[in-house]
Amino acid sequence: MTTATTVPEDARPQVGPKLTANRLPKWTPPVVAVGAIAVGCGIGAAGGLQSHLQWGLISALLFLLGSYLISAQVEGRRQAKDRLATSVVWVAFILAVVPLVSLTVYTIQQGIGVVNGNFLSHSMKGVIQSGPGGGIYHALLGTLQQVGLATLMAAPLGLLTAVYLVEYGRGRLAKTVTFFVDVMTGVPSIVAGLFVLSLWNLALGFGYSGFSGSLALAILMIPVVVRSTEEMLKLVPNELREASYALGVPKWKTILRIVLPTAIGGITTGVMLAVARITGETAPVMMLVFGADYINSNPFDGPQQSLPMYIWQQYSVVNNDFGYARAWGAALVLIAFVMGLNLIARGIARWRSPKAGH
Repeated sequence: MTTATTVPEDARPQVGPKLTANRLPKWTPPVVAVGAIAVGCGIGAAGGLQSHLQWGLISALLFLLGSYLISAQVEGRRQAKDRLATSVVWVAFILAVVPLVSLTVYTIQQGIGVVNGNFLSHSMKGVIQSGPGGGIYHALLGTLQQVGLATLMAAPLGLLTAVYLVEYGRGRLAKTVTFFVDVMTGVPSIVAGLFVLSLWNLALGFGYSGFSGSLALAILMIPVVVRSTEEMLKLVPNELREASYALGVPKWKTILRIVLPTAIGGITTGVMLAVARITGETAPVMMLVFGADYINSNPFDGPQQSLPMYIWQQYSVVNNDFGYARAWGAALVLIAFVMGLNLIARGIARWRSPKAGH
């Protein structure tokens, strides 16, 4: 008959290191951030630093350093490095958002007192630049027409180019088209304006008009549409194309009925973002549209105004409080317009996403 023997714990074999480790509580990062901000502001005030941006940078560095040291003491160096990387991402995000939020808030503060029904429904005809009154109706109308014409020209051309590159493009021609699209992506707006001025206005003899500006805006818009549409078409699974081909559907009808509807959400988003990109362009408008203080509803005949050029003209007058106010009001309307386009693009993308069932 055998008897059980008890083995002391010290004599038992060690299987390996512990599978669990110490973890900091979830409230640690906010507490460290608050402490870093307090210390950073104290250092900035004691050092006589006038810029709050310097206070913020000191606080950000203290937050990164504090997060790493505390995590290294409690969780170990490996987890501390992970927390440091996460903290760097958060700091970069905040540094990117703060200027945007500050710009938006400042523009609202400066322009909200000017924007009203009279400001949106009147032009600058008969209004002295240094005097009160006037509005942006002529500039808003010109911007809508010029951007609309540019979109009508650039969106179909960019869409068809992207379809060619993804569905048909092979060999040297496709590589050449891709190369020129990449080159056009980095072309400055002033170069596009000079090209249209030389060809359309000087060589062919056409005068200043909203359509001339739309030609330059379309040149800037095409590569954005091509690139965004190309990436969206590449995301369409090849299984959908192969299933359509297996049923005997021609390639052109597969693209029209299967590929494009599947990617329509992303394509629409890309077009909207391209529209937002050209809405604030000033250089081509100054060269080709010339600007006007009166309402010109015909974009094919005569000078026309736009919001970016209106802002520059109003702000360029020295010691003109009324002009400054009108410039900030127009800037607020322009930001609201661009923000609205981005919200529409996001809404369409979410509505047409596969998760939404459309």
